Amino acid sequence: MEGLLTGCRALPTLAICSHQLPGYIPHRFHYCAPGRGKRLVLSRMFQPQNLREDQVLSPEGKSGSLTCRSQRLMLQVGLIHQASPGCYHLLPYAVRAMEKLMRVIDQEMQAIGGQKVNMPSLCSADLWQASNRWDLLGKELLRLQDRHDKEYCLGPTHEEAITALVASQKTLSYRQLPLLLYQVTRKFRDEPRPRFGLLRSREFYMKDMYTFDSSPETAWQTYNLVCDAYSSLFDRLGLQCVKVQADVGSIGGTMSHEFQLPVDIGEDRFALCPSCRFSANVETLDLSQTNCPACQGPLTETKGIEVGHTFYLGTKYSSIFNAQFINIHGKLALAEMGCYGLGVTRILAAAIEVLSTEDCIRWPGLLAPYQACLIPPKKGSREEVAEELVGHLYDHITEVVPQLRGEVLLDDRTQLTIGNRLKDANKFGYPFVIIAGRKALEDPAHFEVWCQNTSEVVFLTREGVIELLSQVQVV
Repeated sequence: MEGLLTGCRALPTLAICSHQLPGYIPHRFHYCAPGRGKRLVLSRMFQPQNLREDQVLSPEGKSGSLTCRSQRLMLQVGLIHQASPGCYHLLPYAVRAMEKLMRVIDQEMQAIGGQKVNMPSLCSADLWQASNRWDLLGKELLRLQDRHDKEYCLGPTHEEAITALVASQKTLSYRQLPLLLYQVTRKFRDEPRPRFGLLRSREFYMKDMYTFDSSPETAWQTYNLVCDAYSSLFDRLGLQCVKVQADVGSIGGTMSHEFQLPVDIGEDRFALCPSCRFSANVETLDLSQTNCPACQGPLTETKGIEVGHTFYLGTKYSSIFNAQFINIHGKLALAEMGCYGLGVTRILAAAIEVLSTEDCIRWPGLLAPYQACLIPPKKGSREEVAEELVGHLYDHITEVVPQLRGEVLLDDRTQLTIGNRLKDANKFGYPFVIIAGRKALEDPAHFEVWCQNTSEVVFLTREGVIELLSQVQVV
């Protein structure tokens, strides 16, 4: 964002910093929604909100138990609404943000050769019994029976299903490997204590990728390729994740890494060595270990939220389900496997947790549900004559900045003051809020532009607004 503003300041006839104006008083901001014709207007948006702190209650009806910033803010502004313990309705703004996150994930996975599939959530008990995980996962599996008394579970992950699918392809050749298959679907886990909103829920969205290679050497290359793609994803989102050595747990395999987002409410603890960059979940270390095993330097401990997890599986599942391929010698061989997860809804909530203030949501730029919100003057005010200018500006933006079509909202609640609507817009964290205030009556008209992620304000002509917004990246 700094680059965008720097570009604006280089246009002396277009931009004036508001703090340079006599009598300038800093504003604070808050919330918005779409609708009519070709314009998206806020009054038509389905966005239930509880903007007063005492209206936001936990499932038990006690606001005091909302100890997580992201949960409180997402409930407060109407991104989510609880359906039952650990299960949430995702409302329009949250769905838009999540769909954008999925597009970024698709871009990164397909850039390394990933092919997207979609497997049933309903998984046969036979597959899970074959891998011995039906009993291993115990109460964590959500189980059910059909009318024929056949047992199923709602899949928390799909190692068994994908391996059985690949095993059914009897003519798979080494020339087709590596094979990288992934999906983004709902997952289910019978959490004993769901909490923190989307950070630990019973139903959630996950990206899970499964890879099949012809040898351990190429499988390790694929493993590192996917880990690099994860790092690229988090870099694009502006999230400072740490790749840490981790336990393989119930998934199994011989190697595992977590991608941890450092945050005080994190339920995981990991150790870091500032000297050699060694990092590991404390579960993998000896309890008495205080020095780094690589360089003997001191370890520091940090809390984090696990937003990604990778596993090198070897032939753990391919040997069970006989997932084979025809090798270069024309003989059948077991595929070497890896599996890789990203918590989609968890990434969304974790980003809000680490980027937001106590009162206002802040988004990774690529994930903001809408990139800009336009606020016309209050009805009956002296500036009301500038309302038409806002409509023209909206139309001009969507005409000459094609990537922002469908990304701009008009707050048409003109019965409210500009200040009240600005508070709402600040709460929602639109990257840019554009206001037609008193300077919109000048010739040429200047619009007050709030750049939320940098907390800066500039005054721009229509041409300056267009130049600023034309640099915005969307997915």
